[in-house]
Amino acid sequence: MPIGSALTTSIWIRAEHKTNERRVAVVPEDASTLLKAGFKLTIEKSNQRAIPIEEYERLGCAIVAEGTWPDAPADTFILGVKELPKSDSDLIHRHIYFGHVFKDQPGWQHTLARFNSGGGTLYDLECLVDDNNRRVAAFGYWAGFAGAASAVMVWCGQQADCKPPLDKLQSYANVNILLEELAAKLNVYQRKPSMVVIGALGRSGSGAVDLAEKLSLKVSKWDMAETASGGPFPELQQHSIFVNCILATKDCPRFVTNEDINAKNRHLSVISDVSCDPESIYNPIPIYDQCTTFNNPVISILQGEVPLDLIAIDHLPSLLPLEASQDYSTQLSKALISLNRPEAGIWGRALAEFTKNMDRI
Repeated sequence: MPIGSALTTSIWIRAEHKTNERRVAVVPEDASTLLKAGFKLTIEKSNQRAIPIEEYERLGCAIVAEGTWPDAPADTFILGVKELPKSDSDLIHRHIYFGHVFKDQPGWQHTLARFNSGGGTLYDLECLVDDNNRRVAAFGYWAGFAGAASAVMVWCGQQADCKPPLDKLQSYANVNILLEELAAKLNVYQRKPSMVVIGALGRSGSGAVDLAEKLSLKVSKWDMAETASGGPFPELQQHSIFVNCILATKDCPRFVTNEDINAKNRHLSVISDVSCDPESIYNPIPIYDQCTTFNNPVISILQGEVPLDLIAIDHLPSLLPLEASQDYSTQLSKALISLNRPEAGIWGRALAEFTKNMDRI
């Protein structure tokens, strides 16, 4: 028997349908490990995935057409990154992806109803946690890195008086190309932006801080101690860029409000909300109510001599899809090895969360 005890556990890696979503949950190196462990891997073709399909084909993975996962055998695990295409069809499979349906996000009832009517299951990637309730796989680092990088792009656009300050975002082949481009943009200006990162000790926050330090920007690192007062936080208005890496919860303070941004001495001109949960009643930045996109990355909050622009893209790691996929795949593949026991351990905890939420519909 191959290493482990996967037997004939089948994982079908579907193509992402979200525009500009170039990530994949399992890269070829880790796909090879899963194959050797006895898993069957099926990979959908994709016209936007950062990794060529030929790399999977060379390993012996089964290759199928994009979007054919609904026809997969019923016992197959369907693995993706972002949400499924909009549809009313029943969901019969065991799905693994970021569902965004357990916190009353728009459309949650419809999505869970599809699972209910089809008898399928959602193992939400956000709910894969270890015995200490810590997530075993996250894109956080590269989300923070990309969130800070895009904020710097907006700041440079503001200095150049571009309208909008950032027209579109496109993914980069690798992180070095991105850093070289940002350094060149910043070198045009004698004054450099200062940055404050809230959640600096977490995965996303550490990515944002690393981006700032690689560009030699002054960065203030805030975490629980700095926000324990509950606000208000007038100090935030004295930074050029604010990067939020704290998830919206009922206990989360309000970091920036409409009252704050109307202060006369405001220097803050760019907010990057990496956590990006504008429709939550717990939104810590309640000055906006919709996400932005790669094609329209910026919301203008205030105009004038000191403008205020905001970025809130819910798939920021796609700015660096190769590094983000490699990092995430390394983490996730360690959990996938135990997928042959989907009711135990990491997978059992995710299943319990799904079952609990299904009781709400």
